[in-house]
Amino acid sequence: MKVRRSFNLIIALFLLGACSSGKSAYKHGDYYDAVLTAVQRLRQNPDHKKSKEVLSLSYQAAVDYLQADVQNQINSNANFKYKSAVQDYERINYLYEQVKASPGALRVIPSPISKYKELTEMKSKAAEESYEAGIQAMMKNTRDDSKNAYFLFTDANNFSPGYRESIELIEKSRDDATVKVVVESGVGNMYDWNFDPIVFGYTSNQFVKFYSPRQAEESKLARTNQFLKVVVNGFQEGLPAISRRVEDHKDSVKSGEKTVNGQKVPVYERVSAKVTVFEKKATGHGSITLFIVDGQSKAELRNAPILTEVSWTDSWAIYTGDLRAINAGNKKLIEKREPNLGKDYLRKLAKDDLDKKLASAIKSFYDSY
Repeated sequence: MKVRRSFNLIIALFLLGACSSGKSAYKHGDYYDAVLTAVQRLRQNPDHKKSKEVLSLSYQAAVDYLQADVQNQINSNANFKYKSAVQDYERINYLYEQVKASPGALRVIPSPISKYKELTEMKSKAAEESYEAGIQAMMKNTRDDSKNAYFLFTDANNFSPGYRESIELIEKSRDDATVKVVVESGVGNMYDWNFDPIVFGYTSNQFVKFYSPRQAEESKLARTNQFLKVVVNGFQEGLPAISRRVEDHKDSVKSGEKTVNGQKVPVYERVSAKVTVFEKKATGHGSITLFIVDGQSKAELRNAPILTEVSWTDSWAIYTGDLRAINAGNKKLIEKREPNLGKDYLRKLAKDDLDKKLASAIKSFYDSY
């Protein structure tokens, strides 16, 4: 019962805070958020007095504000005035849907306003607006303008699916904006390291596309913007080195009992031991170079090595003296035997690290395109 009372108190405090936020939004002229907050509270408590008050005061004010902004946008010379008008009508319709879905809110606003017909008309004008802007951007014939055109044609198609040639122009502008990179094969290496999955796994920027030489030939690329190559410089692994340290351990351990004044008491004795801890360590170094060359001028855009240093460490121990003096951690080391490094362990570790660093280098280079 106590848990239930606590839960109800938390809900009450939450509702109180939310309603207060709605009232605050109204006082600051943010009628749209005030409506949404009040409606949400009325879904949970259809008779909440403060939420009803906030909704009654803010709903018509929110709709009036958005409708006025639509007219202001239409009468302006703004570049994308119909897109802004679409957003305003969508907000009015969203308020309509939220009120209709809340019985408590519907009792306060029995006839919410919708603008679906007007929205359809405005979307048609917004599609034309974006389409014409996309055409103008494409005519500038630069990569950045082609990117802009891609988004404009996408907007046009979203406003009015299949609007004129928007779908074809989306693909055309995307192709014009895309940096086409041919990935050349690096010199073969004795480790059979292959970094192609890392290069072709890059997906952060939709305006960068990688081709193998065969794919480039089959695609009959009209242009190659860049050539990329990953060259393996090498991998070296040193012999394991062994270090040691000696630790002195002492402790008091129970060795028996004796009777004192009719009571049995434990008897302790001092014990000691020497523990020699051995540590075996091996280190490997790997290196690759990421080359990126301009497809037209052949100028080097990137020529920098990517390095890795990896290591393996393990320990074991031996002892002399009384085992009872040794702590649990060192006892586990004593139970072990001298470890040996697994075959190709460091080489695989180095490859994994180089994969990550190469992926990061490619992302850093191409995300800005």
